[in-house]
Amino acid sequence: MCGRFSLTATPEEVREFLGLLELEDFPPRYNIAPTQPILVVVAGDRHEPGSNLPDRKAVLVRWGLMPSWVKDPKEFPLLINARAETAIGKASFRAAMRHRRVLVPASGFYEWHRPAKESGEKSQAYWIRPRHGKIVAFAGLMETWASADGSEVDTAAILTVNSNQTIGRIHDRMPVVIKPEDYERWLDCKSGEPRHVADLMTSAEEDFFEAVPVSDLVNKVKNTGPEVQAPVGESLAVAKPKKTSSGGDQMSLF
Repeated sequence: MCGRFSLTATPEEVREFLGLLELEDFPPRYNIAPTQPILVVVAGDRHEPGSNLPDRKAVLVRWGLMPSWVKDPKEFPLLINARAETAIGKASFRAAMRHRRVLVPASGFYEWHRPAKESGEKSQAYWIRPRHGKIVAFAGLMETWASADGSEVDTAAILTVNSNQTIGRIHDRMPVVIKPEDYERWLDCKSGEPRHVADLMTSAEEDFFEAVPVSDLVNKVKNTGPEVQAPVGESLAVAKPKKTSSGGDQMSLF
């Protein structure tokens, strides 16, 4: 599960990383929580043949997907995440998987390791960021919900998958990361069906993320400054490849 994330890169860095034609200014956000507005990237209108201009655009949506068929949002659960393994066939996400796949730019996400109650150990928060740089793009789904009075709200959820071995020590789920070379294929909902992008919904490589232990300041939504990312210990070591029975190295997704 991904219940908090951060976007502290500059608008210019986000625009360049995601190939956007333009992007309005926004402040760094260190502790983004469900129901808050988040930035997502969608496929824009195609330009004339031969044009080198980007055709992706950024929009603001509410974090917490609301299917269009929901009558009363107060009686529907808040869908901040969607399981990649079942999203294609699940009623809440089926239409979005086919028609409204998006990218969610982030500087990283937070996750909590919660030991068994009988252990007596305290939960530990981790700031999980990409080792390669400042930005990562999560796979997302978008839906527009319309109320009875005609007002509309754009909403979104982040797709998750089983964690790799490293992040699995903290939590069993992690966001799906879409690589830059796969942006176009993921966003292409006109010619690309869900089955054509199923191979993109896998856990990140073992050394893609760095997991840094942080204080419990991040637990409270009101704490929105850089102090929520201050390390309180050493980063989690990258998991070593599992050994097969023949003695060779074998990476495991689970």
